[in-house]
Amino acid sequence: MIKQLFPIKHVAGYISSLVLSAVALVVLLDMPAASKMAILFVTAILQASVQLMLFMHVGESDNKKSIYINIAYALFVGLVTIFGTLFIFVWGWYS
Repeated sequence: MIKQLFPIKHVAGYISSLVLSAVALVVLLDMPAASKMAILFVTAILQASVQLMLFMHVGESDNKKSIYINIAYALFVGLVTIFGTLFIFVWGWYS
């Protein structure tokens, strides 16, 4: 009975998120910038997939097409925000 009530997936997701966050702290070590960015990129992708699968229940939906469209739209909005900010503030197109 207690085994059915215990949220093992949530606990495993929480622990894996903590581990991935700790692994991302490796960038504080003295290593080349390319290695730091590669580690951050890989841990960010893994962390996002853990969050989507275990906490946001992406794999449990019946209408998977709309979920993936929403994820693609969120990525688009995020990239437009990031590159729009770079375009305006870093590259000096704000005259």
